[in-house]
Amino acid sequence: MIRAVMAGVLVLLAACDQIGGGKDSHRSAAASPFPQADRPVAPIVSTRWSSEEARDRVNEAEDIMDRAGIRPGMTVADIGAGEGYYTVRLARRVGDKGRVLAEDIMPEVIEALSRRITREKWDNVSVKLGAPEDPKLPENSFDRILMVHMYHEIGEPYAFLWHMSPALKKDGELIVVDANRPTDQHGTPPRLLACELAAMGFRMEQVIPKPTAGGYLARFRRIAARPDPASIVPCAFQG
Repeated sequence: MIRAVMAGVLVLLAACDQIGGGKDSHRSAAASPFPQADRPVAPIVSTRWSSEEARDRVNEAEDIMDRAGIRPGMTVADIGAGEGYYTVRLARRVGDKGRVLAEDIMPEVIEALSRRITREKWDNVSVKLGAPEDPKLPENSFDRILMVHMYHEIGEPYAFLWHMSPALKKDGELIVVDANRPTDQHGTPPRLLACELAAMGFRMEQVIPKPTAGGYLARFRRIAARPDPASIVPCAFQG
């Protein structure tokens, strides 16, 4: 009798697992080969970190672009572009001979940004709808990739970085701007950021405190090939 009851329970559990798809059922096929982050992921609560007027009063974008070495003629990707604060200022900086690709994962954001780009006549800007695990950038295309106040919101950082890596040119740099606080408080501690990027073959070149930009700026260069996804060991979260 006990064996019969236990067998019935096991059948029910198996059925539940099939229906629910298991603990990784919410992950996409593109993300499933990669480990999940061993840390909290902040929810996307707004596409705006602060007003554009307030950010310009402290010269935020100009200072960040100077520190990132962004010059006329460069090709730059603005990841998590939101309403386009950096996008349009990057477009002005790189000029007619440069290009800016603005990427976001929210269709309504991309639609609104497209309208802004058209309205303001930024002919050197294009927009791209990415995915949470893959920004879907063209390979070997960018002198700089910017990620401003959004890294802590990436739900699949290892998959995302792995797919993003080939988009940088050989001498390109990844620029991350974030707050120095735990990820569940909408920031990323620099040591955690350096660890997760190192797992993808990136080396942190410099960390610069940037209180006017809400935290710090970190510069990365790719120094190694992408690892096999199965070999990636998640960085231990220290909250």
